[in-house]
Amino acid sequence: MNASEGGPKWVDMPSMSKMSLGGIEAGEDYHDLGKKYPDAPVPRGIGDVIVHRAILEDITGVSTLMDWISEGALVVVEMTGLLERDMELNLAVNKIQDFVERDLNGQVVRLGQSRLLLLPPVFESARVD
Repeated sequence: MNASEGGPKWVDMPSMSKMSLGGIEAGEDYHDLGKKYPDAPVPRGIGDVIVHRAILEDITGVSTLMDWISEGALVVVEMTGLLERDMELNLAVNKIQDFVERDLNGQVVRLGQSRLLLLPPVFESARVD
């Protein structure tokens, strides 16, 4: 089927020609957009919020969490890897809590046994009894 027979037509778009979209490889169920576009320019509007998910393996990741929360993002932190290392876990939680609650006037909310939700000052949590 060709265009004269009513088939699909391809339209050249200047923005598309510069992009290498790539295809889905055999055995690949979906495009991992984080790998294809690790620094994608995402336009932000007024009042938009970014939610970061992070796995904190050791104390070195705390500074990245602090950067995100100071930029106004919500952060969900998985800390399973630190649960067996009490001293490092306490140090990480204390650093995070001091920065978020004391310096930024935000909130740290515990989500179960291994996660924290870091809220910037523009958000509040509601306690459910």
